[in-house]
Amino acid sequence: MKNILPKIFLAMILLTAYTIENSMFIRSAHAEKDTPEYAKWGSLAMKTAKSKYPQAQIIDYLHIGREEKGTHAVEKFKLWVRENGQEFGLYIFIEFDPKSNKVKNIQLEKSDR
Repeated sequence: MKNILPKIFLAMILLTAYTIENSMFIRSAHAEKDTPEYAKWGSLAMKTAKSKYPQAQIIDYLHIGREEKGTHAVEKFKLWVRENGQEFGLYIFIEFDPKSNKVKNIQLEKSDR
């Protein structure tokens, strides 16, 4: 009986350490998945808007979705922008090759809505 108690105690410590380490791994793996796939394209959409309208403020941002277009894909965004006291929508369409992530075309469309 004396020999079994230290073994049980050691097993409990090892199990607790394993559980803590495994739990930390799961949390860090989950945090990486919180960044949406389209985030880098959203960043490019905002940079594009700022280059076209350098004095404007980006008020709001919406990822509309992705459209597959043959061998290319198009990420679609709508930004709500304020410039010189006026607000307007700005649609940005980023066409790219999903295999290489090379941008083929960026299109901007200004909208009153």
